[in-house]
Amino acid sequence: MKYTIQSEYLPLKEVYIKPVVNAFINEPKIAAEWASLNYLGKPDFNTAKREYEAFLQVLTAGGALAVPMPLDSSLSLDALYCRDASIATDHGMILCRMGKAGRMTEPEAHKKVYEEANIPILGTIESPGTLEGGDVAWLDAHTLAVGHSYRTNQAGIEQLKALLTPFGIQVVVAALPHFRGPADVFHLMSVLSPVDKDLAVVYSPLMPIAFRNELLERGFQLIEVPEQEYDSLGCNVLAIGPRKCVLVKGNPITESALIKAGCEVFSYEGNEISVKGGGGPTCLTRPLSRLA
Repeated sequence: MKYTIQSEYLPLKEVYIKPVVNAFINEPKIAAEWASLNYLGKPDFNTAKREYEAFLQVLTAGGALAVPMPLDSSLSLDALYCRDASIATDHGMILCRMGKAGRMTEPEAHKKVYEEANIPILGTIESPGTLEGGDVAWLDAHTLAVGHSYRTNQAGIEQLKALLTPFGIQVVVAALPHFRGPADVFHLMSVLSPVDKDLAVVYSPLMPIAFRNELLERGFQLIEVPEQEYDSLGCNVLAIGPRKCVLVKGNPITESALIKAGCEVFSYEGNEISVKGGGGPTCLTRPLSRLA
């Protein structure tokens, strides 16, 4: 069988995760860090563990292998959102350089995991560049969208282009707005989640016009998330297969629109592991391979 990572929607086969017990670790760590990391509230550890187990069941229901990243007490609670510290390509992993100061050590932790698994490293984003995995999404096998945000700067984008251009991969830049400022969790995937080759979940009020037009010109049908479901992470949707979507519970309008578009929707309770930290199902996963 042929596999690829250069897709956001093909059937998920292998994915790295950071189990909540390996990220939150214990109540004292949560109490010490949640406020400085700008969480909306203090996560309850026991509830978070139950939510995560339910999320994991949904994630692996289609047969995907979930590979846990190890406990590392030197990392922050945000290590739970393991998409952000690296980017996977068919040519190797790209280690990010985090735009959030409290997460700077995560890429090195990812590097150790990949080296132990004999997964090649394509490159590393270096200072003054910053780049976070939540700011990138594959539009097709040869096109990677990247958000220019407070977490991903121009220098990081230029380094990303230099790594990918030799492989014929086009990098499309979406200049994201200020919105709630540098302290907020605002990535490209806060406003875009491709769930099939021609279907994407979007939050248009915060989407650059030129980038939205690019999606339409590429033939994407857009599922519009309503304003009342933006903060409940309605736009953060993980595809575990074409039109097979994982969504945080509490977004009934978005869920209904997905179903109307022919999608199968799986949802999980995510108040502690997703909403409070601003990281939905895409953020909780670092996909490694999908069935091409």
